[in-house]
Amino acid sequence: MVEKDADVAGPQHGDDLAGAFGVNVRRRREEAGLTLEQLSAKASVSRAMLSKVERGEKSPTIGVASRIAHALDASLSDLIGAPAGAASGVAVVMRKGHRPVFRDPETGFERHMVSAAPGAGGAEMVFHHLPAQVSTGLLPAYPPGTEKQLVVLEGTLTVAIGGINETLETGDSLFFQADADHGFANRTNAPCEYIMFISRRT
Repeated sequence: MVEKDADVAGPQHGDDLAGAFGVNVRRRREEAGLTLEQLSAKASVSRAMLSKVERGEKSPTIGVASRIAHALDASLSDLIGAPAGAASGVAVVMRKGHRPVFRDPETGFERHMVSAAPGAGGAEMVFHHLPAQVSTGLLPAYPPGTEKQLVVLEGTLTVAIGGINETLETGDSLFFQADADHGFANRTNAPCEYIMFISRRT
């Protein structure tokens, strides 16, 4: 089902996410030889919305951004603008102020790329901030072989996986195969923060 334009909101002041995300979406779409109409059909996102996203006029919600990424066979980190890993050296440092951050303009959900060398070893590490009474909604399944592990740093997190709900408290951990629709919800009146490790078997 094609989403309506209500699923996106204008970019926040001082946040260049919309511009960077749009440039990367357009580049990946053109590399794949897809028209806006074709990507619209694959991602279940309206052509008008995609056009606004590509031009940097709208910041997508986490659900819309995830569907676009999956339709392009890209990771969300790729489209947000993950930092390039060092070509040489034994250590790579990424300072907190240089993290690529995705902010959902409707809910305040934040996704921070914290892998200093994303993709190294076929894995990435992401920090999430989920405000009180906020849900990501169901996110699309990842390709087979994708695994997710997470640990709750603060608050209470409810994870939906294939029709099953697991509620995690501070310090609890979870592993799951990400090749099914899944989502994350904070049903409490306090913020929730968690670290997620995403790995892809090749």
